Amino acid sequence: MPARADGLTPARADGFTPPLPDGLPPSLPDGLTPALPDGLPPSLPDGPTPSCPSRFTPARPYDLALARVNEVARAAPPVPRLVRSQDGVLVRELAEPPGCAALLAAVARDAVELLTDPVARAGLRQCEGDNCPIVYLDTSRGRRRRWCSSEVCGNRERVARHRRRAALARA
Repeated sequence: MPARADGLTPARADGFTPPLPDGLPPSLPDGLTPALPDGLPPSLPDGPTPSCPSRFTPARPYDLALARVNEVARAAPPVPRLVRSQDGVLVRELAEPPGCAALLAAVARDAVELLTDPVARAGLRQCEGDNCPIVYLDTSRGRRRRWCSSEVCGNRERVARHRRRAALARA
């Protein structure tokens, strides 16, 4: 998936980049740097040095994206509260309509949970559809799902397979 010029948000193939919600900076504020292991400075020399063991690598391109997810996750998520419904059953509802930053915080926190859980992360798959950049979480029973959507990418694959067979049969 192509990246925007600022390298923070992936863009769709048609060039559309979703606008950032009000109150969120388009990039990291001045002075904010991505966190590196053991408090290493953000500018590291290329390759290992006596002060930089080989297990540490210079900041990678995705470090800014990770810092962005961490920054968005800091916002307060929507606040649930416990109330009684009309029939007396306890239900959960939001205390107030959530703002965009609160909704993004909930999504960012879910991303942090997903990417730090080794079992869940093992279920991440990239769609096998031609030119499909979507990554999905495979929760199928046998963990054999191949496409992000059976109706779209899966159907395209099945149609292509049918056309190849039909062309071979005619030849």
